[in-house]
Amino acid sequence: MNPDLGKLQPYPFERLRELLAGASPPAQLPHVNLSIGEPKHATPPFILEALTKALPGLAQYPSTIGVPELREAIAAWLARRFELPAVDPATQVLPVNGSREALFAFAQAVVDRTRDALVISPNPFYQIYEGAALLAGAQPLFLPTTPDNGFRMAFERVTPGEWRRVQLVYVCSPANPTGRVMALDEWRELFELSDRHGFVIASDECYSEIYLDEAHPPLGGLQAAHALGRAGFPRLVAFGSLSKRSNVPGLRSGFVAGDAAVLKKFLLYRTYHGNAMSPPVQAASIAAWKDEAHVRENRRLYATKFAQATPIVARALQTSIPEAAFYLWARTPIDDAEYARRLYAERNVTVLPGSFLARTRDGLNPGASFVRIALVAGVDEVLDAARRIAEFTETLSRSQ
Repeated sequence: MNPDLGKLQPYPFERLRELLAGASPPAQLPHVNLSIGEPKHATPPFILEALTKALPGLAQYPSTIGVPELREAIAAWLARRFELPAVDPATQVLPVNGSREALFAFAQAVVDRTRDALVISPNPFYQIYEGAALLAGAQPLFLPTTPDNGFRMAFERVTPGEWRRVQLVYVCSPANPTGRVMALDEWRELFELSDRHGFVIASDECYSEIYLDEAHPPLGGLQAAHALGRAGFPRLVAFGSLSKRSNVPGLRSGFVAGDAAVLKKFLLYRTYHGNAMSPPVQAASIAAWKDEAHVRENRRLYATKFAQATPIVARALQTSIPEAAFYLWARTPIDDAEYARRLYAERNVTVLPGSFLARTRDGLNPGASFVRIALVAGVDEVLDAARRIAEFTETLSRSQ
């Protein structure tokens, strides 16, 4: 067996199941699960219709590169959404079976394991980054994102010797779990570092369409590159997904887009990897990428939940509405794992301990004393859970 498998740590939700095992929450309170970032809004009917109409397509093998109509729909959406010049659907776009598998596979194609490689990741982070780096034969290098540094990736913490080893940098904007959006100056700094050291940038933007101000959508990596005059998006690949945007997490549909030379190599890898998107999923994806009305309605629902639930939670926990995404990142008055376990046991609400999303570096786990609260359930459920969280925390404070 691959010895690198032994380096993988349990996934956060496996740790959460172990943490909650044996707890007996009050039966009279219905369970509200706000731990996992799985959208619960209804899938738009027109997407389901496009999927079912295309079911006869199951009689044929799909190509890894996808049908031209899908790549054209994604390219057109990218140009509209991020104010880009024409994106070449033939060379700068690849459909993928969700951003998760692509984020993992990308490291396998990019990393040269003969060169003592480093892969940079934010911390806290989406655990796929770590697993991808380890199974590509690289060592993860975590950059803590904390309240003290404004939840930004502190690239100045990387030494010159480390930069010489860096082959891939994962960024997540809007960030999971904080919802922070990278500013243009941060992109400029990262691009300059990439030019100097030659590493590839993987920009995870799966939350890019969950934001609160319709007039100010989050800045994307390709958009930043274009604004800074970087024609062709050198060494930059952006990852997008329909899961959060269109409420289709089970569809497993997304894209990678950017540097044509990098994507050519990635396509070669994927051809052997066998990750072609099925024809019905491609048809449903084309319909989804061409429509924005359902996405605006989706944002309206999240905006309602943030506006109503955040003040209730903030009554007891230090938190605020993020720039984007659908999480509250809330500071806990006690150990975050203990807080999550007791909240479940006493109020039947599940949240994710922040320490489960991070790794300790220099004696600090930047997720410690935080919980991630995913506002993914219906409005009424979220409000009910917010009240229970506030009541539990206030009771906890009085008992201390």
